[in-house]
Amino acid sequence: MPSFDALRIQDPDIFAALQGEMLRQREGVELIPSENYISAAVMEAMGNCFNNKYSEGYPGKRYYGGQQYTDVVERLAIERAKQLFGAGHANVQPHAGAPANVATYFALMEPGDTVLGMDLSHGGHLTHGHPVTYLTKIFKFVRYKMKDTETGAIDYDEMREVALREKPKIILAGYSAYPRQVDFAKMKAIADEVGAYTMADMAHVAGLIAGGAARNPFDDGFDIITTTTHKTLRGPRGGMIMTRDPELGKKMDKSVFPGFQGGPIMQMIAAKAVAFGEALEPEFKDYAAQIVKNAKRMAAKFMESGAKLVTNGTDNHLLMIDCVTSWGLPGQAVETLFDEVGITLNKNMIPDDPRKPMDPSGIRMGTPAITTRGMKEDDMDRLVSYMLKAIEKREDPSAIKALHEEVKAFCLQFPVPGIAV
Repeated sequence: MPSFDALRIQDPDIFAALQGEMLRQREGVELIPSENYISAAVMEAMGNCFNNKYSEGYPGKRYYGGQQYTDVVERLAIERAKQLFGAGHANVQPHAGAPANVATYFALMEPGDTVLGMDLSHGGHLTHGHPVTYLTKIFKFVRYKMKDTETGAIDYDEMREVALREKPKIILAGYSAYPRQVDFAKMKAIADEVGAYTMADMAHVAGLIAGGAARNPFDDGFDIITTTTHKTLRGPRGGMIMTRDPELGKKMDKSVFPGFQGGPIMQMIAAKAVAFGEALEPEFKDYAAQIVKNAKRMAAKFMESGAKLVTNGTDNHLLMIDCVTSWGLPGQAVETLFDEVGITLNKNMIPDDPRKPMDPSGIRMGTPAITTRGMKEDDMDRLVSYMLKAIEKREDPSAIKALHEEVKAFCLQFPVPGIAV
């Protein structure tokens, strides 16, 4: 990893914060399902002289000179992404997942057109039509939900009824807090019936798809996949849009640049290329499979203790716990308590939550980061025991302090990639 000698001398305050964050990551358990650890190689690719170069346009068609090496890294990122996901076209320039979604909307729709996506409280994402976003001022968003929160089954009959009534331009599969596998084929059939595009926002499960541990929407005929490049894909923070349709690919490219963004962040594209190369290695399939094994084991242990899980289990990398039903505590209180023992996760709304988003009933946790550190099923048992003990001893400050030391000692057995000991 970089030495940070120049930073230490020039800006000791930032250097101290960086050192503190590295220590926090080494000594703590990261269970936020949208977070992960990048390799030393990806970290090096993120901070280098590519930052100095403007590269508006696409490989071979730039608006500035001096692009022989930027073209190399972007072409590598594109080809590796296509190989990973079986895509015919990939745009690796979106700065994040939200811009990738916005660019896709503008490529496929006109103002006033309709998107049919998952309700936020049932696992959807802000960019899928939450009223607080500016997108709702431009497009109309209608929603579908689970018909059974005990199993996680989506109400495809309701989805079809809404689609027939609202005539959406896009039917969107994509989730930030949904623990089950989606039936892409059923969604595609509904979209074909109403003449809609199919779009899958796979930001959370992209690494599982790349590693063969989750179904690829392209295999069921989806038109577009958008994703982030971090999370389960274990790359730098960024976004990507993919399709198998050459004409849609042209629309995506024009929508990203010049439609929505200016110059791409070339050092991040270089880091994406490195991460995609890592994901093409055979061991990444083992990693993706282990993420799911760990999540299923963690879910099973919580349910054995009597905790109430949304959908009563998981098929992917995350699980949701109804904390009010399980322990008589709101999600914010549980998040804060677990922070005190060195376990990081996030409060989250449960389906049709009567509480507010900043003080919801549930928590969300996942296994990508801890799996990157090498933890296996037996380690999930230990982590669940730590969390249950924290709940039990929450009124005892000395017990919470001792538990934090126990968690720290446990974590130090598992190195964090890219961070010096």
